[in-house]
Amino acid sequence: MVPRTLASSYLTSASGTDIPSVDAARSAPGSGKEAMSRSCESAARKDVCRILFFSVFLASLCPLSAIAQKNQGPNSPKYDLHTETKMNVTVDEVKLPPKGSEKEAAHLLGKIGTDSVDVYLCPKSFYDDMGMSFSKGDEVTLTGSKVKQGEADLILARQVVRGNDTFVLRDDKGNPVW
Repeated sequence: MVPRTLASSYLTSASGTDIPSVDAARSAPGSGKEAMSRSCESAARKDVCRILFFSVFLASLCPLSAIAQKNQGPNSPKYDLHTETKMNVTVDEVKLPPKGSEKEAAHLLGKIGTDSVDVYLCPKSFYDDMGMSFSKGDEVTLTGSKVKQGEADLILARQVVRGNDTFVLRDDKGNPVW
């Protein structure tokens, strides 16, 4: 640590060490003005770099956290490529969440032969954005993953085809596109 001769001519770095200011280095008798000036600027630059690096690091974590939360709720079933299958479904009903709950899932209830199926499509807001609509009796071809949520069997839809309309809800790896 440099002895204090001009208290107002010292700076305190983020790490708590006293650094003589550029003016103090220039005014100190026989102190090698240029060397002291470079030393001060170098120490200050390191502190700025550390703060900048830490800020960028924290900022980079925020979007990752948001993405993870967007794609996965606490009880959301995971798409399983091993159980992916293609099936023909006859629509019985579309269950949409109430107004104000656009982030909740739209479900398609249908039949494969005589078996009833519950198909998780996507959040209602995405359903509306895609212009999707289904009516009772519609025949659709569905590609999706058979999963369990609690005790219930559920199909996570990746793609739904109705006539000439194809709705892509997940990418080839099963990640949501909404």
